[in-house]
Formats: sequence, structure tokens, C-alpha cells
Amino acid sequence: MSESTSSYREAGVDTAAGDLAVELMKAAVSRTHGPEVLGGVGGFAGLFDARALKEFDAPLLATSTDGVGTKVAIAQALDRHDTIGQDLVGMVVDDIVVLGARPLFMTDYIACGKVVPERIAAIVEGIARACAATGTALVGGETAEHPGLLGVDDYDVAGAAVGVVEADAVLGADRVRDGDVVLALESSGLHSNGFSLVRHILAARGIAFTDTIAEFGGVVGDALLEPTRLYTRPLLDLLGDARLGASVHALSHVTGGGIAANLARVLPRGSWVEVDRSTWSPSPVFRTLGELAGTSLESAEGTWNLGVGFFAVISADAAADVTAQLASSGVPAWQAGTVSTAARDLDGFEQGAKGVDGGAVRLVGSYRD
Repeated sequence: MSESTSSYREAGVDTAAGDLAVELMKAAVSRTHGPEVLGGVGGFAGLFDARALKEFDAPLLATSTDGVGTKVAIAQALDRHDTIGQDLVGMVVDDIVVLGARPLFMTDYIACGKVVPERIAAIVEGIARACAATGTALVGGETAEHPGLLGVDDYDVAGAAVGVVEADAVLGADRVRDGDVVLALESSGLHSNGFSLVRHILAARGIAFTDTIAEFGGVVGDALLEPTRLYTRPLLDLLGDARLGASVHALSHVTGGGIAANLARVLPRGSWVEVDRSTWSPSPVFRTLGELAGTSLESAEGTWNLGVGFFAVISADAAADVTAQLASSGVPAWQAGTVSTAARDLDGFEQGAKGVDGGAVRLVGSYRD
């Protein structure tokens, strides 16, 4: 037995380090567990008591999976791993709320070149904090050591989550009507998309993540690691509001593909929206990156969120109240456009995306200074 263990360690896999990582993260993970989670931490699979779904008349399960992308390269360069977990939860769980679904549980997967227990624990603790903030139980995960495939300081993270929504409450394009207002919900920064472009821009300028640039407010990497804003709680509170919930017709998470494409996915075919750039001012991180690249902000609209992390398509008569409620939840929002089904030339619009035959969207005007 000892010979086998020694041989595995010589091959680059340290099972003892993996066990220590689990011990270090156990308390943080356990704090996400309610009475529906059975078995605690460390089982081959997580258990979630489905009797929690009895309150639904016709429950539909919603599921999503995602990663953080090359943003992890910045965390690795700065040896700072406590924020990347929130990015993962934001990318996965906030996709579920787009349907109007409430997240139930999540699992994570971390592949690394070498298990450094404190590093793995920091990543998972970040995941657990964000899960707790969104009401999601972290019921399991896996850390895999891949020596020879990944460098000793390299890792990647991914996750999957499951949520539930009443069948007659699913949000989407079929609820959207002519005259609906499109609210833009402010992002916290780059979130977790477009970092391959960010890294390319900085490398071309010879700028390291550890450098200090005044326009970034300090260390470059710190500004870039600003965690993804979590929209789940504020949006679920809005949907659960007896007065305002029914006014929400569709939601869109602005992730890969950019601003217009993600909004077009949740609009019905035959509808269109012109998103008015003058309704907001992209933050310095976007402006500085554009200046470093020598390109306009408009050219990055298909890559970065430029300050809009989510869209909510709502009844026009509820726009002011919904905006106020979101603001009270800590999410600034503003009217950025209006849905129309009037006949018009759609040349220059982006129509549908990601295989969805949806509506048409284009951005118009100039960004506010």
C-alpha cells in the first residue's frame, strides 16, 4: 500500500494534499447547506432532498454549467484566489435566474497541476460565499491533479447548478410585448468575459498584471479581478414581489457574445430594440483598455459588457418601480430601450444568437462621458 501511494506521489499526484484541501474548505461549504442537503461534505455524490419541490404545482428543473475562462490567469499571476469563486457562481447561477428559476444546488470542479491546499481552499471558500449569497447549496465538487498536463501553479475552474421554476412562471420571449421597456442593470466591471482580449491588449503594451496604472485605480490585476456582480437575490426578490413580479417578462445575462446578442436571445422574432448608449457611461476599466488597444468602445460591444451585466424586459408602467426596487437591492438600473414590433429595415441589427431565432438589437448613439 505504501509503495503504491509513494509511486503515485512520485508521478506528481499528492492525495494527502487533496485531503487537506477538503479539510480547509469544509466549514465554508457546510455553511451553504440547509436542511435539504443530506450527507455533509466528502461523499461520492451530494444529496438534496427533493421533497422541497412539493410546494410547486408543476416544477421544472433548470440547469446551467460554465467556467471563468482566462480570468484565472490573472488570479494565478497575482497569487490571489479568493475572488475567482464568485465569478464562477455568477456565471453559472445567474444564468438560471434568467428563466425565473430559483437555484437549489451547485457542484464545482477544479483541475490543477499541483494541489496546494491553501489555494484550493481559497477558491472553494469564494465559491461557498457566493453560493450562500445567492441561496444556493454547494453540495459537492472535485479537485483533480493533472501533473504534466498543467503547470504547478495552473488551474481551471468550472461548475454546474440546478434550479427550479413553476411551469407557468418561466420567463422568456413569449411573454415580451410591444412597448415593453428594456432596463439595463449595472455590472461591477468586466465580470468573466473577454479576458483573452484583455490579456492580449496588456501583453502588446508590455503591461504586467502587477503594474500600477492610475486609470485602473491602482494595481492592474486588482482592477481586473473585481468579482462578477451577483444578480440572483435582487432578481428573485423582484420576481417574488406580489405587485411587481408579473411585470418582468424576460431577463438576459450579458456574458459571452456581448450586449446586443444576449438581449436578442430573449426577444421574440419580429421584435426589435435600439439600445441607447447615451444612457450610461462605461467605467474607467473599459475606457482605459480601449485606449490601450487604440480602438473604440463600440468595437468591443461583442466582447465586453461595457457596464451592463443584465437586461430586464418589463411592462412599461412598472419601469419606475422596478428600477427603484433594484436600486434598493444595490443594483443600479436604467431604461436603455423599448421593444417594438413595428415594421422596419433591420439592416445593421443583430438578430438572435447562440442558435436562438430571436429578436433584433442594435446599439445607437454615443456613450455618455
